[in-house]
Amino acid sequence: MKRSLIFVRLIRESYMFALTAIVVNKVRTLLSLLGITIGIFSIISVFTVFDSVERTIRDSINTLGSNVLYVQKWPWAFGGSDYPWWKYMKRPEPSINDLAEIQRRSQATEASSYMVALNRTVKYGNAAVENATIVAVSHDYSDVTPIEFTAGRYFTTEESAGGRPVAIIGSDIVKNLFKIPNPVGQRIKVFGQKVEVIGLLKKEGNVNFGNSNDDQVILPVNFARNFIDLKRDNLGAAIMVRAKPQVSNEELRDELTGIMRSVRKLKPGVEDDFAINETSVISQGFDSLFSVISLVGWIIGGFSLLVGGFGIANIMFVSVKERTGQIGIQKAMGAKNYFILLQFLFEAVFLSLFGGIVGLLIIFVITLAISAAFDMNLILTAGNIILGVSVSALIGLVSGFMPAWSASRLDPVEAMRSTF
Repeated sequence: MKRSLIFVRLIRESYMFALTAIVVNKVRTLLSLLGITIGIFSIISVFTVFDSVERTIRDSINTLGSNVLYVQKWPWAFGGSDYPWWKYMKRPEPSINDLAEIQRRSQATEASSYMVALNRTVKYGNAAVENATIVAVSHDYSDVTPIEFTAGRYFTTEESAGGRPVAIIGSDIVKNLFKIPNPVGQRIKVFGQKVEVIGLLKKEGNVNFGNSNDDQVILPVNFARNFIDLKRDNLGAAIMVRAKPQVSNEELRDELTGIMRSVRKLKPGVEDDFAINETSVISQGFDSLFSVISLVGWIIGGFSLLVGGFGIANIMFVSVKERTGQIGIQKAMGAKNYFILLQFLFEAVFLSLFGGIVGLLIIFVITLAISAAFDMNLILTAGNIILGVSVSALIGLVSGFMPAWSASRLDPVEAMRSTF
């Protein structure tokens, strides 16, 4: 109990000394703490921005589906110099027939769909949207990639199979073509043909690496194939396959590989002429990127923290010199060395924390301003706050150790003489 009271008193006195140092020597203390403030601001602001970017990218990756595999011509991760790019060029594009075979043979698939995307001009009356993303899909597309509507509906089986001229459009298409909020039932022109709008996609914002459903026009592939050569090289077609709930991606990959090799009539030992991609490839690439960004953030803020550490040490050495007589009196009255050491260490930590908290407050105000002014969701997370406070305390602890150690080793008689 006695030790606890001593510890509480120690913290209180250290806090008061730190506060006194700031109040009495405002300019000197604030200039010294500026390094800590700038360092914490640099590190945590970098982490805050890239946490926001990372969160957006992760959300974008998740929209692709963690349990969805993509059968394509090109892999998302290349095999290096031992697999030249021209070998990929010779590969055939995935076809609707490939999809039919997968649907017929696969036991591990919950849903699968063919998809191809390209850019075309979309018109309504005198209004036009250039380079709109036209996405031609088979009927099960909505089962592989969930679609949210603000109005209207998805294609019926008859519309998909019969290649009816119907379309589902994104919010940007609605905004740029129509003066009414709900154009379901109106007819737009795609490929020079009139197509009825039957559904409106929910606004998504800038996800999927800068793209979103907002500028898309989704059509049945059996309608679009009248205007697109689905056998053309470098079309960018994909077969999207979603695994059943209890099936792992590895099991689904193995099954798809066997089916596609059989469909393509590839002999044993012959390399695959297709790629099976999954979102984990993208995630791993971004994990490496964000590791580098994290390192850069520490380097940027590290120099300021180093300067701030010297500033804290300078304050503490001055504080020891100014309070030498007081230290002598404390020791003469029985204060132990560890008490003096901890007193100055706590003071250094409190000073450093003041600088760090100011840096965090600046970041918090900036995140609020940016989030209000722009379409960005910047958040100073609890993790970054804890990191900023922890780093500040650590810098104070390291910087204040030598001054505190020198104070604790003072001879009480010599220390008291310095007051006369």
